[in-house]
Amino acid sequence: MREWLSAQAASGYVTVEDGRFSLNPEQAMVFAAPDSPVNLIGAFVTAGAMVENRNKVETAFKTGKGIAWGDQADCLFCAVARLFRPGYINALVQEWLPELDGAVNKLKAGAKVADVGCGHGLSTIVMAQAFPASDFVGYDFHPGSIAAATAHAKAHGVKNVRFELGRAQDLTGDEYDLVTCFDCLHVMGDPAAAAAHIRKALKPGGSWMVVEPAAGDAQEDNLNPIGRIYYSVLTMICLPTSPAQETGLARGAQAGEKRVAEAIRSGGFDRVRRVATTLLNMVLEAM
Repeated sequence: MREWLSAQAASGYVTVEDGRFSLNPEQAMVFAAPDSPVNLIGAFVTAGAMVENRNKVETAFKTGKGIAWGDQADCLFCAVARLFRPGYINALVQEWLPELDGAVNKLKAGAKVADVGCGHGLSTIVMAQAFPASDFVGYDFHPGSIAAATAHAKAHGVKNVRFELGRAQDLTGDEYDLVTCFDCLHVMGDPAAAAAHIRKALKPGGSWMVVEPAAGDAQEDNLNPIGRIYYSVLTMICLPTSPAQETGLARGAQAGEKRVAEAIRSGGFDRVRRVATTLLNMVLEAM
């Protein structure tokens, strides 16, 4: 145990003083407080999934055929959910949704909401818990994630949410007040087609909230610690997934606001604006 702790101390992850190991307040916020806005356990688990993915990605680089999302490393899906969870529980209801034009009032009164690319459903469940008068449906094209999301909702006793297997283009109905996409548009094989279908699914006055990784429009804007994380994740996870779908545009996690907005507008949206920015994400509203 001492050898392992010494390795963590050498990396700055724990503190050692007079032979005793501890977590200082800052370290505890990162490693020991699951609801902390800077908890990064999910990032470390994601790194482990990237290592597990190496042989598959190596083959994808040679063939160009990509890796289907469901064929990624087994631990990836839980890892991604844990990586983005701190942002959802600390900012989604408190900061992001209030910045959308009239969204909170609709949600309080009773709105119809679709969370596309919901993964394990953490974002969907957070919203459903905050707005019990509204109805939520989460869509994802990975069966294992839909099963996990359904189990999470049941475990938390959330009754106003359900989860269905499907892509953005499989979203049914045309009376949604709000559609959300959390950190998934850049992974989709055909973002323009997804945007067009989502536009048709919204009722007049409805809006689309698109949360994407924080990135500048130019490469030089992303040569920083955050860019180092996202470019690595892009290489090992996001980029290989896109060629395994439809057109396989492979925009990458560091697409930047300009390119993301272009994809959104190509679906028929007239207005796209940034409503919030965090260390890891940018939040856009499309109407």
